[in-house]
Amino acid sequence: MFCKLLEKNNIRLRAVEHEDVDFILRMENNTSLWGISDTYNPFSRLDIEQYVMLANKDIYSAKQVRFIMERIDNNKSVGLLDIFDFDAHNKRAGIGVVVLESERNKGIAGTALDIVVDYSFNHLNLHQLFCNIGSKNIVSLRLFEGKGFLKVGVKKDWTFKNNKYDDEILLQLIN
Repeated sequence: MFCKLLEKNNIRLRAVEHEDVDFILRMENNTSLWGISDTYNPFSRLDIEQYVMLANKDIYSAKQVRFIMERIDNNKSVGLLDIFDFDAHNKRAGIGVVVLESERNKGIAGTALDIVVDYSFNHLNLHQLFCNIGSKNIVSLRLFEGKGFLKVGVKKDWTFKNNKYDDEILLQLIN
């Protein structure tokens, strides 16, 4: 039985299971996503298996949690949602979302954000969420701004890709 707290419309956020190793491996080794995840080399299957074995540790000790985004109607994994840099003392955490390319523009990321914002503010009792998005990632900027996140800072020349620097935008949502 799934926790209704982590479901909305046709989207469910659920804990990582061993059966997710291949899905996570495929997502983590997708080179088109490396620029947003600060990944510079591929992960091995063993890397991901070890990660999955430890993935469901308590957020208060691990300081992070990863959810599988899943369609309820067919139980298909469609993306990943991370809560990271969890700081219980200051009541804040970062969030990151990635959706399979074939599942984009269907409202999945927005629904997942609705779920995680509610979970973070009402279950984890956080005061704020933040995210860091490259200034050229207009789709993600619109997504987060559409959910009430405000641009609060710019990290100039923060990332280097294709022989150019890009700014990174810091957005926050205060409860």
